[in-house]
Amino acid sequence: MDLTSKQLTPDTWPAFARLVEKHGGIFGGCWCIAFHLAPGEGKRGAAAYRAMKEERVREGRAHAALVFDGPNAVGWCQFGPTAELPNIRSKKVYDEGLRQLPDWRITCFFIDRERRGEGIATLALQEAVRYIAQLGGGTVEAYPEDYTGERTSSSFLCSGTLGMFEKAGFRRMRKIAMRRWVVARKVPPARARRDEERSRSLVRASKGRPERDGEERSDRRRALPGPKGGGRSGRPKART
Repeated sequence: MDLTSKQLTPDTWPAFARLVEKHGGIFGGCWCIAFHLAPGEGKRGAAAYRAMKEERVREGRAHAALVFDGPNAVGWCQFGPTAELPNIRSKKVYDEGLRQLPDWRITCFFIDRERRGEGIATLALQEAVRYIAQLGGGTVEAYPEDYTGERTSSSFLCSGTLGMFEKAGFRRMRKIAMRRWVVARKVPPARARRDEERSRSLVRASKGRPERDGEERSDRRRALPGPKGGGRSGRPKART
């Protein structure tokens, strides 16, 4: 399985739309618009929701990490600035315990029914975090469900699972429904994130190759070229 990812843009809209249409507009014609809507904007038909979503994409007001298998989108993870996604589940309880709004939200996932169970949601989440870093980073919140040890319909898991987010570095912040959690992660900007990951890689490498009694330093000294013209440092002696 050779999967790639792209952001949702006017160029990738046709692939996104094909996937939605393949599944009857998803969730009764939602078109992945519900979390964008402010009070009073809901209760419309699928055609209206499609137009609203496309308009937002063309104006740069809708974000998602689309996962592709060849030319076909097979799933996505929706994300965006908090102002772009004002509507979340359990909002009343969420607002009661709110201290500070996050910079970004991850609100939902959708995977092609023929491709579920292949880890596509995990990849979509990974790519959403990467795009957030490219867009400046910040505090990211999500609202996954915890059905650990229970069997449930995938329709209940459109916000992702708690375990998937925790494996991606998110921390539990508070519970807002019986199985729904607020989780959060600080994502550094892309350049800082690359530096951080490089530092972690170097630390892991150093831990895997410990120096023993100066052995590694001795090896490095033996690897240096011998002195040319005398001189312990390996530098040629100055001629007088």
